[in-house]
Amino acid sequence: MITFSLQSGSNGNSIYVEAEDIKLLFDAGISGVSAERRLAQHGRDIRDVNALIVSHEHSDHVRCAGVYHRKYGLPVYMTKPTYRASQYCLGRVVGMQYFDAGQSWCFGRVTVYSLRTAHDAVDGVAFVVECGQRRLGILTDLGHPFNGLQQILESVDAAYLESNYDPHMLETSDYPRALKRRISGQGGHISNDEAATLLQQCSRQRPKWIAVAHLSQDNNRPKLAMDAQRRAVGNSYPVYHASRDEVSDVWHV
Repeated sequence: MITFSLQSGSNGNSIYVEAEDIKLLFDAGISGVSAERRLAQHGRDIRDVNALIVSHEHSDHVRCAGVYHRKYGLPVYMTKPTYRASQYCLGRVVGMQYFDAGQSWCFGRVTVYSLRTAHDAVDGVAFVVECGQRRLGILTDLGHPFNGLQQILESVDAAYLESNYDPHMLETSDYPRALKRRISGQGGHISNDEAATLLQQCSRQRPKWIAVAHLSQDNNRPKLAMDAQRRAVGNSYPVYHASRDEVSDVWHV
């Protein structure tokens, strides 16, 4: 299994996963042109993608899903509540494929598991992608470190893990108090420290690597997020960064 991030952050999200002959995109928060170009940087054609799978209705995850469908022919998968909440930006989508939060389904020998999150979306989910003995977690927009998240992290071979904000930067930022409470609250995002604690407390096993993801532009820095993880589990542990601005390297699971 291989994966790379096309972009990760409040300015737009999309992650590519390929296993055997199945090619999947998770979320469509960047333009079709950007997605096509960034896939091509790693020799992939967006028209070969088997499915676009959407995590929730926030614009940085769904706003271009209709474009991916109409321009490139991608089948679109999301929950019915997410579809209803996304109609403001979807446009015409023929043959929408629905799944329920918590449901799993297969593309050939690839299984996608959806996991209900605590994020403040109508029906938000995270994902685990499994093929053979390999499992990849796509764990962003989590809300808070909810019950069961630790076990999910222990069950995967690699993971994109939300590391949205540095607590000190958020607290001293110019954001309105209500927005600060939303970000750090039960339905917002998890911090560098919370992400590091999740990884540190993996008792059964840790993923072979993580990519810190969905970093805030104003209240975080890649070095802060990565250093928090390394303080928790050691400098030799592989920590990657899913950038807000550019396609990542190809990572193997």
